[in-house]
Amino acid sequence: MTNTDIFCINCKTAYPTDGVPYQCPICGGLFDYVGVFHFDSAEVDRSLPGIWRYRNTFSFPPDVEPVSLGEGNTPLIWVNAFGRRVACKCEFINPSGSFKDRGSAVIAAWLKWHGVTEAVEDSSGNAGASFAAYAARAGIKARIYVPYSASGPKRRQIEAYGAELIPISGSRFDVSEAIRKVAETGEAYASHAYLPFNLPGYATAAYEILEQMGEMPGTVVVPAGQGGMLLGLARGFDALRIDSKILVKPKMIGVQAHACAPLWAKYLAGGNEPDPVQENQSLAEGVRVRNPLRKDAVLTAVTASGGAMFAVEENEILPARDALAGLGFFVEPTSAIVWAVLARMIEELPDPVVVILTGSGLKYE
Repeated sequence: MTNTDIFCINCKTAYPTDGVPYQCPICGGLFDYVGVFHFDSAEVDRSLPGIWRYRNTFSFPPDVEPVSLGEGNTPLIWVNAFGRRVACKCEFINPSGSFKDRGSAVIAAWLKWHGVTEAVEDSSGNAGASFAAYAARAGIKARIYVPYSASGPKRRQIEAYGAELIPISGSRFDVSEAIRKVAETGEAYASHAYLPFNLPGYATAAYEILEQMGEMPGTVVVPAGQGGMLLGLARGFDALRIDSKILVKPKMIGVQAHACAPLWAKYLAGGNEPDPVQENQSLAEGVRVRNPLRKDAVLTAVTASGGAMFAVEENEILPARDALAGLGFFVEPTSAIVWAVLARMIEELPDPVVVILTGSGLKYE
């Protein structure tokens, strides 16, 4: 699979071989991969750093130089919880403290290969911190747009990497609108929401889970804002099933905060567009996304797996975070929403159950 396998989902224009547009230059549509990701266990190259041992699944040209800080290889830790054995995939141990590093490593390498020396990104915190880290590694000057409400440690982390921090008044949606105006001037927009190149990076977590467990999960529970991690995992598991001729298809369970839950609302509406969703304040700031760009693809992945979307109330989040801390996992509230869902419905989930712990508690205040 190459960038020629990436097409606009609206007008079917292929992703151009020159430049790094964040959306279709013809119709303004969203670019995405066509077909199933390629995975061949015989092609895994363990001499390469981080997630780049799976670089054959990225289908980059051979002269794309890896950009890595040692991302991936995160532990899978088993615990006893709610009367069951549950596996926790510790994505908060990635170099910048979140799962976003898997996507940023791939995007930064793609930008560097195209000669990009300056780029902008917007984020509620984790994606911005991650891209700032990998931009520094790649020699790319980064400007990161965040809401004023973004957590202090994440803002300080972005600046520590040498990126310019641009706080924007208003909601997370207002930040997205502000940076789109900047991107329209022609600046490279390293968007974790628009660009599809992070999805194969997220898929590497699926490859690791199978390696670590020795079997396919029955259920995977993951926080979902834009839903990129859920979508990447689902596509990774599909690629593994083809390579290994595995029949089991993990149920993908996406979790949002009720304060801003557009994926959950659309899921409940049977895929139809629900009434407009409000972007209310939430402790789970990392999933506070009013209009997920890949919502149709995410919900297709959920329903095709036999999974579901759930939303948790604010009063469930901190008890779930504290419960995880009591087991030795210090995660931010966004990560903890998966634990709140497990507490409600674990008896309904097929084993083995894997929860994705996405961000470090050190990044929240």
